[in-house]
Amino acid sequence: MNTPELREQCAQRLLSGASNAGRMTAFVGLDGFVDEILHVVDKRDGPDSFQRLATISQLAERVAAAAGKSTNIEIVNRVTKLGGNGPIMANALASFGLKVTYLGNLGWPNLHPVFADFAKRADVHSIAEPGHTDALEFDDGKVMIGKILSLNDVNWSNIQSRFGQDKFTAQFTGADLVGFVNWTMLTHMGEIWEATLKEICPALKGKRRVMFFDLADPEKRKPEDIRQALKTIAQFEKYFDVILGLNEKEAYEIGDVLGLPTTGKSPDALSALALAINRRVPVNTLVIHPVSYALAAGNDVVSLVEGPFTPKPLITTGAGDHFNSGFCLGKLLGLDNAQSILTGVATSGHYVRTAQSPSIPDLARMLRAWPARSDG
Repeated sequence: MNTPELREQCAQRLLSGASNAGRMTAFVGLDGFVDEILHVVDKRDGPDSFQRLATISQLAERVAAAAGKSTNIEIVNRVTKLGGNGPIMANALASFGLKVTYLGNLGWPNLHPVFADFAKRADVHSIAEPGHTDALEFDDGKVMIGKILSLNDVNWSNIQSRFGQDKFTAQFTGADLVGFVNWTMLTHMGEIWEATLKEICPALKGKRRVMFFDLADPEKRKPEDIRQALKTIAQFEKYFDVILGLNEKEAYEIGDVLGLPTTGKSPDALSALALAINRRVPVNTLVIHPVSYALAAGNDVVSLVEGPFTPKPLITTGAGDHFNSGFCLGKLLGLDNAQSILTGVATSGHYVRTAQSPSIPDLARMLRAWPARSDG
């Protein structure tokens, strides 16, 4: 479902809600990375020009051919930028006009320079050194090579001593949106969730607010740890309207861990899997975003919306985090799941075409001038 009528209704709702968005607050964390966006050289034409490997399979073939021998693979840095699921999502939320407070590992004791512009858009706090990601980008996806030892310093003890539990409590209990992302790499995230459930949530009062979780590619974590994480996330539903965000790969991984059927790869099969996961992980909304469409499950109903797919993205690292920010914006403004998905795919679609986070007027313009599927 993605009609001109739906896009126009969504554009009107977003523009009419822009002033409300400017009064909303978000508390997001807890990771932080310096991202190098890299291309892999296939053939070099000269000192300043080269042909790149266009697909992950081409890189895989080159690496496999080196087995038992050796090879040299050249990578070229296209840009160095702020990274991490949290900073990218928070930066996008700030571009919508939300008042964002961010807590993570962005440099200790001093902020890393790559986050300087982010700190102008949001109230930024850091408790540890950032990780580092080499993001090898291809036309059909990306390979993320992470160096994450510093993420061990993102723990409840350092939150208390370097940020302050009172400040943490004030942000957690007051923000319209709370987003805790990148459980996979933050090995102490479960401890932070448990402490929050035990020490802060029981005293919560007032309206239900939105809380967003993103596991972030849990393939390398043990199945029993993943199941425990999902159980903990579901416990927050007592206090918040919880959104659990997954990409397509993560959805099938979660399905496998939960013992659910994961053989079908069609939109209908993924919709059925979303409903099954949501029954096992009873949160308000489960959202899954493949590359060309996205869907949301809640109350035993699935909404699916096709996105503005482009075969030649300018950037792909951070596209999922931009989708998440757009979907959360829609939910904060009271849009239904279909319109929230549309806001999400428009946000990521704008980002991969421009390498810039959109404003709400940017989203409305894109919705009203929807790119054809063949557009590059």
